[in-house]
Amino acid sequence: MSVPGSGVAPRLPGFYSLIALEAAGSTNDEARALAERGAPAGTLVWAKRQTAGRGRRGRPWESPIGNLYCSVVLRPPVGPAVAAQLSFVTALALGEGVRESLPPGSVVRYKWPNDVLIDGGKVAGILLESQIGEKGLLEWVLIGTGVNVASFPPGTERPATSLSRAGANLSVVDVLTAYARSFWTWFVVWERDGFGPVREAWLRRAAGLGEAIEVRLPDRTLSGTFDALDASGSLVLLTSHGRRTVSAGEVFVGPRAARHAMGNG
Repeated sequence: MSVPGSGVAPRLPGFYSLIALEAAGSTNDEARALAERGAPAGTLVWAKRQTAGRGRRGRPWESPIGNLYCSVVLRPPVGPAVAAQLSFVTALALGEGVRESLPPGSVVRYKWPNDVLIDGGKVAGILLESQIGEKGLLEWVLIGTGVNVASFPPGTERPATSLSRAGANLSVVDVLTAYARSFWTWFVVWERDGFGPVREAWLRRAAGLGEAIEVRLPDRTLSGTFDALDASGSLVLLTSHGRRTVSAGEVFVGPRAARHAMGNG
């Protein structure tokens, strides 16, 4: 298919059915409406810009033209805890999809649970949303992805970057194509072999592993050392009060975390 306003379309594996839009409130909202109407797995919504993009916890996601905004519909017959592992599948797909286009010496890292970093700056975020059926299994799960291709928002709480700033000469179509192909490869691995291979590959590029970090929870902040990723995808934190397993939260890596390590366990 052709892309509105460009005439250029990504070349995707046959698993995908691409829906390209000039604009959307958010691609996850568009994908949700399609999923609720029975859209098959592989339905991929791509918008050139979003007018109401959002990240985790409903935070706004700036969405100007020139960056990638897309959401894919999946229907794996699993429960929500297992489906959460798709965040790691997606991070791997994004990182591997762009890594070869970066200058030598560039460092790609994955920050638990759903960010991709280049040289310490956030270049991509991942948002999973799902609907649970009567038997506790998912009816569908949406994976929304935002990638800073040409630009990134200034003044963010944590450093941000873009592929352009990192030295990758890639168009949005290039990034979508590379990501979709890599995602399909890793999704097949996850379905066939489980979380083990995904976990191992993610840990090889995990940001903060073995270092002092902070994990911000809704009601408190934990400080300690990022010790491991368990078999389900939860973060294992070594604190002054022992090991803690965290299934959801926001991780901060760097000097601020180091100053508070082993403090608020």
